[in-house]
Amino acid sequence: MGVDGLRDRISALMPRVRTELAELVAYRSVADPRQFPPEECERAATWVKDRFAEVGFDKMQLLTTADGSRAVYGERPATGPGARTVLLYAHYDVQPPLDAEAWRTPPFELTEQDGRWYGRGAADCKGNILMHLTALRALGDDVPVNLKLIVEGSEEQGTGGLEAYVPERADLLAADAILVCDTGNAAVGIPTVTTTLRGLANVVVTVSALRSEMHSGMFGGAAPDALAALVHMLASLRDERGNTTITGLPADQSWQGTDYPADQFRADANVLEGVRLLGDGSVAEMVWARPAVTILGIDCPPVVGSAAAIQPTARARLNLRVPPGMDATRAQDALVAHLRAAAPWGVHVDIEREAHGAPFRAETGGPAYRALGDAMREAYGRDMTSAGQGGSIPLCNVFHDTFPEAEIILMGVEEPLTLMHAPNESVDPTEIAHMALAEALFLQRYAAT
Repeated sequence: MGVDGLRDRISALMPRVRTELAELVAYRSVADPRQFPPEECERAATWVKDRFAEVGFDKMQLLTTADGSRAVYGERPATGPGARTVLLYAHYDVQPPLDAEAWRTPPFELTEQDGRWYGRGAADCKGNILMHLTALRALGDDVPVNLKLIVEGSEEQGTGGLEAYVPERADLLAADAILVCDTGNAAVGIPTVTTTLRGLANVVVTVSALRSEMHSGMFGGAAPDALAALVHMLASLRDERGNTTITGLPADQSWQGTDYPADQFRADANVLEGVRLLGDGSVAEMVWARPAVTILGIDCPPVVGSAAAIQPTARARLNLRVPPGMDATRAQDALVAHLRAAAPWGVHVDIEREAHGAPFRAETGGPAYRALGDAMREAYGRDMTSAGQGGSIPLCNVFHDTFPEAEIILMGVEEPLTLMHAPNESVDPTEIAHMALAEALFLQRYAAT
């Protein structure tokens, strides 16, 4: 079937997409039993299993992974012999809704406003599950590649359930191309493949200076203040222009892919009027090619209820994003060494190393990428671009290490306006339609290469 026929089929399927996405969003599938009942994830997994069985997948299973979460697995053989194999990936678990009062619509009820569909997981990543289903329904019985499916249930918690499973069952998941559908376009209507991911290296730093709180009137001025020491240390992590300045980490790498216009970034990032963007590089370089440190939280007295006292201890949690070409473990080492060196007044410093994950860079010269470029051009009427992602998907490195010959493609419906992980997450339904068409065309073009 040609592009026009597939486009017409997908257009006719969009009311069903909305109905089914509403069903899937209604499952409060947060993979954390402290917040939501685990039955919600189980119901979402069963829904996914049943829907893919309807589009020709067999050997459907709910695989139990190392962290106890359930991953949906299935296979669909090609209509002819000697076909390539494509693994389709997504995840059905979602971030918690966070501040319920910040939502303009109920977080677990798909709601349409201004042409977008709102709800937790509407984009990340349940919209990508509907993208897969819609592409396959449009193709019907004529799918010219072997398909495998893996939809995991704990990606947002970062507990590594599927990451541990993949090397153990490489025979089950082996493929020539892997579509990791958990990213998106640079903007609505701009076909984009994600080629790099930043890694991460988190630490928690605790500063101690006194045995107990002391009256600021009696002792302030000479007694060392743990909170002031911590502020001094944290301030050393950026220069006056906002560049991350961790001793031992290069901070001048360039970006060779698609540009990220500053005006678009300001809008995407909800930057207030008059506030300057950080760094002396381009936006693309700052968010995709250079290390970036973020203060995730600080333990210190709140303003309301605070006393006139010098703080004996203070603590902060830091997130360091590590660009491709940089080792995450060495970056974490550099951050630890920098904090210790920056500590003033001989204060005691304790640093807990949290998770770290390697960055990822895709190999883009193979037949799958060429087929995707053709498919994106036909679906969107313009050439495919490449972009980085500031977030981390450790599974990509696991796929690469386990299947070094496979082409790994990151794509999806999660463009910047989706506000994934934040209140008021949404998806543009035209992105589901266009990306479903691109996926269907890709499966045809890849089989023909």
